[in-house]
Amino acid sequence: MKIEVWSDFVCPFCYIGKRLLEQAINKFSHKDQVEVLFKSYELDPYGESDTSLSVDEVLAEKYNMTMEQVKTMNEQVIQKAVTVGLNYNLDTMVQTNTLDAHRLAKYATKAGKGAELTERILKAHFTESKFIGDKDILTELAVAVGLEQNEVKRVLSGNDYADAVRADEKEAKQLGVQGVPFFVFNRKYAISGAQPLDLFMDTLEKVWREENQSSSFEQIHRGEGAICTNEGCQVPER
Repeated sequence: MKIEVWSDFVCPFCYIGKRLLEQAINKFSHKDQVEVLFKSYELDPYGESDTSLSVDEVLAEKYNMTMEQVKTMNEQVIQKAVTVGLNYNLDTMVQTNTLDAHRLAKYATKAGKGAELTERILKAHFTESKFIGDKDILTELAVAVGLEQNEVKRVLSGNDYADAVRADEKEAKQLGVQGVPFFVFNRKYAISGAQPLDLFMDTLEKVWREENQSSSFEQIHRGEGAICTNEGCQVPER
């Protein structure tokens, strides 16, 4: 079973949704048959990386909210994260563009470390308040999961894998994705958002049954018919 996940590194519900999916897979009896592939999606592709701006300030301006309203909203998100075992520090996060993080994740996937780097970047942003728009910090995170430092620096210094990021985003648009996280199971079923754990579990079971059930047919006949087997052909008497 292949599960494709469109997400962004600054989307709080993407990290929560990732945990819910992982918990569901862990309970799934065929978990060794599941492949998860993370795909790129930028919530704000034109956003700037600016350490002088807190995420709260950006949200307040973007949604025309007061700082008090933003903090109330953040607290609700923090409590939701707690339910899946995540510790969010939203008050100390800084505004960042995620293109470099997505490009680096594409390289990591090619190098066999995509899942590890995706988790490390999300934790760095939401729990450790690291500035993931900084190339040196991204390099540090990549090396920590086993990627080669010089190659990581080479990727980040240029524009490598930008086309792959844009291809993911174009594909998301074609699929009608309007927000993240967005989970696609075997290109047959989709879950939009960090839905309850039971929904992920039910979807895993549903897809597995439909993809692996043996074909069965209702036989329609009247009397004996002419038939050939390995032992020869039989002609029925009329």
